[in-house]
Amino acid sequence: MEEKSIEHQLRRFLLGVAAFILIGTIAELLLIEHYEEGLQWLPFVFSAIGLVSIGGAWYYPTTNTLKAMRVIMGLVVLSGVVGIYIHFSRNLAFTREINPSFSLAEAILPALKGSYPLLAPGVLFLAGILALAAAHRHPKLEKS
Repeated sequence: MEEKSIEHQLRRFLLGVAAFILIGTIAELLLIEHYEEGLQWLPFVFSAIGLVSIGGAWYYPTTNTLKAMRVIMGLVVLSGVVGIYIHFSRNLAFTREINPSFSLAEAILPALKGSYPLLAPGVLFLAGILALAAAHRHPKLEKS
C-alpha cells in the first residue's frame, strides 16, 4: 500500500470538512424550511454544486477537475458574502420599518441582531475557503 504524504492527507481533510459543512448546510436549510421564495433556493444550489466539485477533486484530482473546483468554490465563497449582505439588508429594512424614527446609525445594531441570522450564510464562505485551501499549490496544478 502506498503511503500518502502529510500534504495529501491535509488536502483530503480540508475537502472532507468542506463537504461535511455543505451537507450540514443542506440539512439545516431543509430543517428550517429555507425554501419559501426563489432566492432561498440559492444556498441549496451552491451547496450541491460545491459538493459535486469536491467529489470530482476528491476522486479524480486532475488539472481540469481542480480548476473547475476552484472556480465553483470561488462562486460558493461569493454566494456566502452575498448571503450575509442579503440577511443584513433585510434585517435593516425591517428595523427601519418598525422604527421609522431611527437613523441609519441607530438601526445598524438592531439589524445585526435581527431575525435573519447574519453569519449563517458565512458557512458557505467557510466551506469554499477550505476547499480552495485544499487546492492551493496542488501538484497537479503546478504542472500546468
